[in-house]
Amino acid sequence: MPSLEPITPRNQLVDAGSDDEADPELVELLRQHYGLSGKPGKDAPPETKVLESAQYIFDNAIDVALNPAQIKEAAEFIWRLMQKKAYSTQTWSEHELHPKTKDESTVDFIFTMDLLNFSFWSEEKDDSKRFSIEYRDKKWTGYWSLVAALQRALDEGIPITTPDFWVNESECTEELLRHVFRSATDEEIPLFKERVQCLREAGAVLCDEFGGSFANCIDSANYSAAGLVNLLTESFDCFRDETVFHGKRVRLYKRAQILVADIWACFNGEDFGEFHDIDKITMFADYRIPQMLHQLGCVRYSPPLESHIHRLKPLTPGSNWEIELRGTSIWAVELIRREIEKRHPEVKTAGRCEKVTSEENESPEEPESGETQEQPQKTYGINAILIDFFLYDTMKNLEAEHNESIPHHRTRSIWY
Repeated sequence: MPSLEPITPRNQLVDAGSDDEADPELVELLRQHYGLSGKPGKDAPPETKVLESAQYIFDNAIDVALNPAQIKEAAEFIWRLMQKKAYSTQTWSEHELHPKTKDESTVDFIFTMDLLNFSFWSEEKDDSKRFSIEYRDKKWTGYWSLVAALQRALDEGIPITTPDFWVNESECTEELLRHVFRSATDEEIPLFKERVQCLREAGAVLCDEFGGSFANCIDSANYSAAGLVNLLTESFDCFRDETVFHGKRVRLYKRAQILVADIWACFNGEDFGEFHDIDKITMFADYRIPQMLHQLGCVRYSPPLESHIHRLKPLTPGSNWEIELRGTSIWAVELIRREIEKRHPEVKTAGRCEKVTSEENESPEEPESGETQEQPQKTYGINAILIDFFLYDTMKNLEAEHNESIPHHRTRSIWY
């Protein structure tokens, strides 16, 4: 199996007294120049190492495998459907609950949203009894329950997206936070105490080190998506989604990456979202995308694992099964992305940040008789972020229609 560690050169036998002894500094400079160094140069662009971790997990997985033929078939299916639906960054802002303003307060909203974006699944079999938030005459569940709760709190004059507020325990009391996340049912929001802890910890870091606003973190990362992910995971314990798999530390960074992706999508790749290396972000390793990849036949489980998931039995956070599901899913989406680019290289240059107008989505009128008018088909760019968003939305629709082939796996943790 390929190693993620730097390869040690074989020609190490040099006579210590010889005039031909290698200069260690010169050797290291040459290795850095040719990309062989285990230590990146100080001017090297930042890397999250999530994709490397995903490949290592896939290469060493026992109970989760990929179907190459289905990967190719799914890639074409996903590409065609995303083009048909004009799927782009603009799609993110179209949901009624996502922020419509584009300023620093929006950045703080998205940070709060993804700081708490974890563990919404319920053990209730009756959907009407699940934790939900009542807002705008609707009941919201899952991820949308969190967004609805934040919007509702802001409407009520509670500064729930303000880090200064989180660290003020005399004002931001546990009782008030229970009010913010009050449910329309008897079931409370999962991991409430862990969410409070995340708010307190992140608020302290932002106030002490970044002037009380996540916008300053973006500046500190020099608008590098990978740099911002690394800053998040280095500065905030609750974003450090790492674990050990077969003796090697692997990085999955679901919430750190989706935070960067949400800012990119919300701002349409401009202003606060103008990340020059956004395509370094991978799929976000949660429980919905593995479920959708299984639905597409791209991912296969061993009989014991598949039986475990069908019986709705929980997976321990950090267990081999859980890591294999998450890491292999990241690698599967990367292979799908590569296959799409291979078959449709035009997506590399397509503008993902261009606003889609209603006119662009309308079918062109039929040319009058005798005319040979031809309307070019608009191409929308694709990266792992947009593929993830698309697969997540599609899986949620299938679940609402009760057409899922397998339940999502169940792991209760703050990482997703």
